[in-house]
Amino acid sequence: MHPRGDVTNGVTCYCLFCLVTLNPHINPKLSIASKLHLLEKHSDKNYREREIKAMAFKASILFTVCVYALTASCLTAISGEESESKEFVLTLDQSNFTDSVAKHNFIVVEFYAPWCGHCKKLAPEYEKAASVLSSHDPPIVLAKIDANEEGNRELAGEYDVKGFPTIKIFRDGGKIIQEYKGPREADGIVEYLKKQSGPASVEIKSVDDATSLIGDNKIVVVGIFPKLSGEEFETFLALAEKLRSEYEFGHTLDAKLLPRGESSATGPVVRLFKPFDEPFVDFKEFNVDALEKFVEESSTPIVTVFDKDPSNHPFVIKFFNNPNPKAMLFINTSSEASASFKSKYREVAEGYKGEGISFLLGDIEASQGAFQYFGLKDDQVPLVIIQTTDGRKYLNPNVEPDQIAPWVKEFKAGNVLPYKKSEPIPEENNEPVKVVVADTLQDVVFKSGKNVLIEFYAPWCGHCKKLAPILDEVAISFENDPTVVIAKLDATANDIPNDTFEVQGYPTVFFRSASGNILPYEGDRTKEDIIDFIEKNRDKTAQQEPAAQHEQEPTKDEL
Repeated sequence: MHPRGDVTNGVTCYCLFCLVTLNPHINPKLSIASKLHLLEKHSDKNYREREIKAMAFKASILFTVCVYALTASCLTAISGEESESKEFVLTLDQSNFTDSVAKHNFIVVEFYAPWCGHCKKLAPEYEKAASVLSSHDPPIVLAKIDANEEGNRELAGEYDVKGFPTIKIFRDGGKIIQEYKGPREADGIVEYLKKQSGPASVEIKSVDDATSLIGDNKIVVVGIFPKLSGEEFETFLALAEKLRSEYEFGHTLDAKLLPRGESSATGPVVRLFKPFDEPFVDFKEFNVDALEKFVEESSTPIVTVFDKDPSNHPFVIKFFNNPNPKAMLFINTSSEASASFKSKYREVAEGYKGEGISFLLGDIEASQGAFQYFGLKDDQVPLVIIQTTDGRKYLNPNVEPDQIAPWVKEFKAGNVLPYKKSEPIPEENNEPVKVVVADTLQDVVFKSGKNVLIEFYAPWCGHCKKLAPILDEVAISFENDPTVVIAKLDATANDIPNDTFEVQGYPTVFFRSASGNILPYEGDRTKEDIIDFIEKNRDKTAQQEPAAQHEQEPTKDEL
């Protein structure tokens, strides 16, 4: 078959069709041969010659048109193939990053690592979105940079890249930098970035405008003003610009167009619409910091619900990202007692509103990821756990509804002791990579006087499973060096000092030299690179175990 399909045959058929229908005096149902035969029998010789020449002339014109159409079709097909092979995502590195960002008013950059599974999953969606957005008016540029590449790591550090993929929006030549907080699939990326590249706040001029902007399942911030100018309006626009990556903003001269709230309000007033608790909240203090605090606090549910409803997931993410101490009640929401737990827990949450503590209610079935993260067990449910900003946890397992309020009160008063989660100390620890638990962390890492590389992992983490045999090889390579220890700690089953080790994902690897210098390992996950890192950062004068020294004596005797 022809590589373009039956294009050539199509043109041939089209030209035959032209020849068949050229002469209006001849039945178009007749074949070309029949038509020519009839013309040859015509009595008037001059007529025959004229008609045959006319047919030939018209045929040549139409054939030319057909050839042009074929050529255009081929060029279009070739162009389409080139379009498919073209990469629309701009590749950056340390040599062109600054200049590329500086010359764009709006550019999106993905910081990725080649080994990252999430990055690999994002790649085709990101490329597809880049292709679509390249036709936007004006074009929206999507770029990527390998943050794991040695020469690019300084840039990753400069822009606070702590995990992969990290996507940032650079505005005004890089003067304004915001986190990308949109979807990870192509259509969602396109829609989110179209909004982000437009005005930070859109004017609401009709009920349809308001309906389109203010949905039932999202948070929207609307400013109501007597005029679209002045200090208050400019303050609102500054707020919208600052928070645009997280919220949608609108402004209007007419409160009657809005679906909820006092319709006679003339402003200036900021009205936040939300799908939980009270349907809207008004605020009249026009200071950017005060407005930002109002938006952040008002956009957080009194009790965040952690279940299988996808519409609740953005609020769960927001809950875990906020800096407040976090109180979490985990129950079986299908049990008969769940209604009593929900009621009592909400009363507690309302009582501490504005006091810097956030509340979440989790269904045990939907919260298994959180259980793994915190190292909780199903037989502890119903349970309340509070995690403070320093990483400490306070646990109240098998709690009753009426016990929640007094226990939280005791916690706020400082009368509850922190819960230290630790696996049992292993009876045997003879594998190349030594197992560390919370109760042995101080002895193995901080007090041993050795150079220790320690991995913080999660049993369910695919990247951790991939790293495990590599760390085994590293440990075996140092098995005759008593001053180096390769260790691992299950961070889901053991508490770790967050002020020393900042673990935000798995696996996270740190190195503590014998003299106490602590460094994160951010290199390639290969045996050679890890060994090279240890050799560069170890202390040669680390403490040796006496047993290791005695093991050398028989060797001397043999000599």
